[in-house]
Amino acid sequence: MQLLHYMKKEKFHIEFIFDKASKNSLWDYISKPDGLSEWFADSVEVKDKIFTFQWKNYSNDAEVISISPYNHIRFHWLEDENQPAFFEFRLQKIELTGGMMLEITDFAEKDEKDDAVALWESQIRTLKRALGI
Repeated sequence: MQLLHYMKKEKFHIEFIFDKASKNSLWDYISKPDGLSEWFADSVEVKDKIFTFQWKNYSNDAEVISISPYNHIRFHWLEDENQPAFFEFRLQKIELTGGMMLEITDFAEKDEKDDAVALWESQIRTLKRALGI
């Protein structure tokens, strides 16, 4: 009998400051197919609560499992059905500066966390360019 090695994913949070972005525009970029296709995936389609994210030769479906408009949206990858993992975008206004903070919560295997953070940082640079900041 062969035992499969199962690595548990660990939760992590990263925060990004958007000094010159409105809550409305950021919300559109993190919650709507047109916005997500500007920075997160090559194309995004949605049917009911299932978002299909398409990259060059790969696609993956995620279900919206929690949403509070203009506050947060949480997705669960359908391929991770046996994991409690999710990814979430959460918006917060920074009272001191009037800017916005985007907090991302995601999960990664311990030895892949640095790569996952680097990928998010790259994606956020693309998002900031799309927003013109």
